[in-house]
Amino acid sequence: MVDESRTRARTRRAILDAAVTVLSKDQGASLSDVAAVAGVGRTTVHRYFPERSDLLEAIGADLLEKVAAATARAKLAEGPALEAIDRLCQEYFELGDGLMLMFELPEMMNWAGWEEETEADRALTRLVERGHAEGDIDPELDAPWVQQVLWSLLYAAWSHIRDGAPKHATMARCLRTLRKALASDVDRRDGQRGVGRDLQR
Repeated sequence: MVDESRTRARTRRAILDAAVTVLSKDQGASLSDVAAVAGVGRTTVHRYFPERSDLLEAIGADLLEKVAAATARAKLAEGPALEAIDRLCQEYFELGDGLMLMFELPEMMNWAGWEEETEADRALTRLVERGHAEGDIDPELDAPWVQQVLWSLLYAAWSHIRDGAPKHATMARCLRTLRKALASDVDRRDGQRGVGRDLQR
């Protein structure tokens, strides 16, 4: 029974991963297309996900779990707020294929699961509030705005990579832009003085 459960979990994982890969390239792809990439029969896909809508809902739920895990790995309660949000951005950056699909696939854009506040959302809110209190994050930028800025930058970075830009350089630019966008005036002045000192050496 344990082996059977593991096999089912692996098969389900293979189908979900294949669906993200296939639908990222062709939003109109069929369940048969997904089955071919997953290495299973069409009937197997239908056994796990009877309809396309079932598959898309499962992809959405799976991505929310991945976002939650990425948020936990970023350890947002540790270190300066701007460094913590850097880590969060890097973790989310690696989820690009799936999250781009969610942003672009018409059937997923209005998925109810995205409307609910998650623990990841609350963790980011706590981080922004800590950044305000500690003077790292501009107090004029509230948590909902910071969240929008973060996702907008990530979307821009993923689109840039899709157009052929190198991943590492794009990630570096994304982080640089995020830091400059969120930093308090004090941090900006300190950064400018730091650049000046470097130039004088």
